[in-house]
Amino acid sequence: MADTPHIPTPQEVLHTSLMRRFHRACADYTLLENGDHVLVGLSGGKDSLLLVELLGEQARIWKPRIQVTAVHVSVSNIGYRVDTDYLRQFCADHGVRFLHVTTEYEEREAQHRNKNHCFLCARYRRKALLETARREGCNKIAFGHHRDDIIQTLIMNMTLTGNLSTMPPRLRLDKMPLTIIRPLCLIDEADIRAYAAMAEYHRQVKSCPYEHDTSRSHAAEIVAAMERLNPDVRSSLWAAMENIKTDYLPHPTQS
Repeated sequence: MADTPHIPTPQEVLHTSLMRRFHRACADYTLLENGDHVLVGLSGGKDSLLLVELLGEQARIWKPRIQVTAVHVSVSNIGYRVDTDYLRQFCADHGVRFLHVTTEYEEREAQHRNKNHCFLCARYRRKALLETARREGCNKIAFGHHRDDIIQTLIMNMTLTGNLSTMPPRLRLDKMPLTIIRPLCLIDEADIRAYAAMAEYHRQVKSCPYEHDTSRSHAAEIVAAMERLNPDVRSSLWAAMENIKTDYLPHPTQS
C-alpha cells in the first residue's frame, strides 16, 4: 500500500512562500555572501522573530556559508520590556546565538538637545548595535524591515522632507566596515502577521509608553487609500523605485 502523500499545512505553505521571497531578496540585492557574520537586531516583534527564523534556516544551508548572531538591546529607562528568556530559547531553537545588551540615555539629554524619547532611544539602540557588531566581528547587520516599512518610508520622505529616498535593501556604511541588510524587503507585513499567529510567536511583555500615532501610521493610511485605486499598488511603488526616469523629472537650471 502506497504511503499517503503529505498535504502541507497552511503554515507550511506560507513558510515556503516567505522563504522564497527571502531567497529572492538575498539574490536580487546580494544580501548574503560566503563568510558573512550577520548580527540580527532582535526587538522581539514579529518581524525580527521571522528574520531570526529565516536566517537560522539559511545558516544550515551549505552555500552561502554564514554565521548568525542575534542581539536584543534594552534601553533601561524606557518602559518597553520583552521576555528575554523567550528570545533566548527562540534563538536556540533556530540555531542562532543570542546576546542581550543594555544601554540608557539621560532624561536631561532629551531636554537639553530638544530631542524626543523616540529619537534618543533609536539612536542609542543603533549605537549599541554598531558596538556589538564590531566587538563580535560581524560584517553585516540585518534589520526586519518589510516591504510596507520601505514603501511607507518612501512616502514619508517625499511628503515630509522633500526627497526621493527610502531604506534600501542593502546599505554600505561610510564610516565603518559594516553593511546594513534587510532580507524581508520583498515580504508584506500582512503575511508576517499571519505567519506569526500560525507559529504562535510571543508578543512583548509591555509596549513602549511613548508609542502613539506617528507619521508612519499616516503613511500606511495613504498606502491603503492608494490600494483602493490599484490593489497591487505595493508592487507598483516598489517597481517605481527601481525605474526612476530622471529625464522626465524637473531639474533646476544652472544660472
